[in-house]
Amino acid sequence: MSGDPRKTAEGLTYLSGFGNEHSSEAVPGALPEGRNSPQRAPLGLYAEQLSGTAFTEPRAHNRRSWLYRVRPSAAHPAFTRTDNGALGTAPFTETVPDPNRLRWDPLPAPAEGTDFLAGLWTLGGNGDVTQRSGMAVHLYHANAAMDRVFGDADGELLIVPEHGGLLLRTEFGLLRAEPGEVALIPRGVRFRVDLLDDTARGYVCENYGAPFRLPDLGPIGANGLANPRDFRAPVAAYEDTEGEVEVVNKFCGNLWRAVYDHSPLDVVAWHGNHVPYVYDLRRFNVLGTISYDHPDPSIFTVLTSPSDTPGLAGIDFVVFAPRWLVGEDTFRPPYFHRNVMSEYMGLIEGAYDAKTAGKGGFVPGGGSLHNMMSAHGPDRETFDRASAAELVPQKVDDGLAFMFETRWPVTLTGRAARADHLQPRYDDVWRGLERHHRALPSPESAGLH
Repeated sequence: MSGDPRKTAEGLTYLSGFGNEHSSEAVPGALPEGRNSPQRAPLGLYAEQLSGTAFTEPRAHNRRSWLYRVRPSAAHPAFTRTDNGALGTAPFTETVPDPNRLRWDPLPAPAEGTDFLAGLWTLGGNGDVTQRSGMAVHLYHANAAMDRVFGDADGELLIVPEHGGLLLRTEFGLLRAEPGEVALIPRGVRFRVDLLDDTARGYVCENYGAPFRLPDLGPIGANGLANPRDFRAPVAAYEDTEGEVEVVNKFCGNLWRAVYDHSPLDVVAWHGNHVPYVYDLRRFNVLGTISYDHPDPSIFTVLTSPSDTPGLAGIDFVVFAPRWLVGEDTFRPPYFHRNVMSEYMGLIEGAYDAKTAGKGGFVPGGGSLHNMMSAHGPDRETFDRASAAELVPQKVDDGLAFMFETRWPVTLTGRAARADHLQPRYDDVWRGLERHHRALPSPESAGLH
């Protein structure tokens, strides 16, 4: 598992299907037959279960995998606290929740030698990580490969590359994630990140709550949105190396480190459904109107983390993928809106059809936050253009945007609230939305009785 990352990434193969009971072995005969924990595991390996949910959660929602590894995870020295850098965790208390619409330019270039972990920069979030509820929004920028291994006990990580590809070396095997794709690293799974380009930048949603799953389809029927078979899981690949390896563990909001005498990415075989994935957002099966009006953006949900209230998500991950607009007598961009949910939106490429791009606008690598009940919608330029547009069939294929939508307001870190790349006059995009209403004449003035 060494050598040129780009060459390695180009030769990867995958398993197919979200939530499947996968199995894979890097060495034939490494998986035991007919049982999970035999008295002596094959090839002198150690059997170990990794549980992403409680043992007794319903079978349909239970996540666990069995790993067969060179050394058990228990074989490590004590962890000690290390610096958190720009990484923050709920509860967020540095600022008060802000009802204003906010927008940021992309993160500035990182200092030389910044790896993925050091390049994580927390914008904000909600909930309480010690209660396994809520989420955090992070961004990342990096220009160096990781020579250490990272695991997040606090939640799963949904990684959204915007610039530069990533090679994710996980306990389960290797994943390649390019801009336009997303990678999902389950809670507790250890990994490190190689860069496929000189620099990398993107977004991360850290989900403290119930694991992401595919949304129910209801009256849509059996097919549509994100197809399960388009999610790709890694095949087993492992490192059997000895020597000092730094392992960083995120636990209840803080980073802890230990120096192992071997690589923890030493899983020779595995089976289960608590596994990492990569998914190409351009394969999303977009559904929309073929008559009139603009559907609610929930129709664009890729993954959802449910809460204890049916239909109310802890997090929805939504993508605005290429699609046709054909609605008749319809204002086609997203409508003006106040929402009980809070929305963080990012842009992977191109432009978003409700926001003006360019300098000082909504650009790839940037992001906007509209907290609950904050009024938002198309900016003035978009409104004027869409209101006058000829309503012929229109292909929207010049942009790829996404949204982390959450049931609770997102509270900023102090760093995000004071950031130099926070746009100071975002509200101005709605200035100039003129009054067009003219009162009808009264019955008396119209000569009516």
